Formats: sequence, structure tokens, C-alpha cells
Amino acid sequence: MPIRVEPDATFRDALAAADRPLAGMWVCSGSPLVAEICAGAGLDWLLIDAEHSPNGLESILAQLQAVHGYPVQTLVRPPVNDTVVIKQYLDLGVQNLLVPMVNSGAEAEAAVAATRYPPHGVRGVGSALARAARWNRIPDYLARASETVSVTVQIESESAVAAVEDILAVDGVDAIFLGPSDLAASMGLLGQQEHPKVRAAVEHCIAAANTAGKPAGVNAFSPDTARSYLAAGAAFVLVGADVAILARGSEALAAEYITRDAVTEPAETPTSY
Repeated sequence: MPIRVEPDATFRDALAAADRPLAGMWVCSGSPLVAEICAGAGLDWLLIDAEHSPNGLESILAQLQAVHGYPVQTLVRPPVNDTVVIKQYLDLGVQNLLVPMVNSGAEAEAAVAATRYPPHGVRGVGSALARAARWNRIPDYLARASETVSVTVQIESESAVAAVEDILAVDGVDAIFLGPSDLAASMGLLGQQEHPKVRAAVEHCIAAANTAGKPAGVNAFSPDTARSYLAAGAAFVLVGADVAILARGSEALAAEYITRDAVTEPAETPTSY
């Protein structure tokens, strides 16, 4: 007799139940071991990234399995807002999507449609083959699938900021997430995510989300910036990344224990061979 299982609660559910903003971190290494370490840290949520990180279907699956059972919500960011890619992620068992580069209401509608079976969407049907349904061990999965998935779309361009009310109005968009780095680049302010114009655009979107009754999140590695956006009404934040923590931590060790002044230059540098 097979074991019948139930899907986990979604990020949408966690946001609705929260009595404070939710803090999370990026998981970008592609390592299930690192993902599991981060899952046990005590944060509210993790973002497994496949847009700017070395993650394919197999490594995402391994990380989902590694973090499952820990009291943490897990979102996954695909590399693109694409129906086929999203179908594959959902079938792997991804329940919470962060869809990048959503610039209009129509693009938000496409993202939601990719997560819904017909007639409400365009998701291909393969539940008997898929971990999402635990190979048809989740009762009535096809009828309940939309309840098991949350969709957060990323606002990270001037055009998305201009269309934020239309994006928020899309049924099935559960939350928005602001990406200040790409937003700054789209505004001609590459590398200046703390610029007042960028911060004003982020705060405008947070206010629009609050008016629409939907949560808004933001990427903010600076503690002061994170606190500022939380004060402006952000419901969730990303405040660090596994690879950044490792990079800065290892650099600190090198700075503490390596005396570079003791390294002597060679007596003569050859100019030809």
C-alpha cells in the first residue's frame, strides 16, 4: 500500500500567516550540502537561484531533497519566464517560484498560466511521472495543483516599475520582489542600487503592493538598507548569499593570517623567453 502524502505549505501561506517580515538568503553554490547548512540556520526562507548560478534540474532536485524537512520555505528562481522551464521546475517539486524580469501585466499572466493546468493555464500534464505529485501519491493532485504553488514575480526594470499596478492586479501573482541591481542598470545607474532614484522606485512598488494587498519583498544585503525597506512596508527580504558569505569570510581569514609584506619580489623579472 503506497504512502499517501500531502504537499507542503507554500510561501504564500507563510507570508499570510507571518506576524513579522520574513528574512531569507540566496543559495547560489549549487551544492546540496551548502543548501542544507543554510536551511538549518534559522532563517525563514531560502532562494535557490538558477538565473545567475550553476544550477540545472538535477542540482535543484538534490537541493530540494536536502532542505526538505527543515522549517524553512524554499523558493526557486528559474533563468527565464518560460512555460517549458517552469513546467520542468514544477514537476521536480518546486512549489514556490520567483520569476525574473517580469515587465508587464501580460508577462505576469504568462508566468501564472505556466503554473496552471488547462483550462486555467498551459502547464503540461505529467503528474504520474513527477515528484510534484509524488508520482500520484498526493490525492487529487491535478485538481489541487494550483493550491500547492506560489508565484512571486520580480520587478527589476523601469518598465516593470511603470506597470507595477497592472502586474499586481494579475490573479495568481501572490507577491512581487524588487531587484535593485537590475533596476539601477535599467535606469542608467549601473552598480548604484543605493541611488536615491532607485530607492524611490523600490519604495513606490512596495507602497503599490501594500495598496493592492499583496506582499512585496526586496533584495538588500546592507543592514541599513534592509531596515529602511522593512520600515517602508516590505514583507520579506533577502539579506545575504551563501557564496558572498564564503567569499568575505575566507577573505577575512586571509587578511588575518597572511602577512603579504613578508613576500619578497623576485630579484629579476625576465622580459623574454
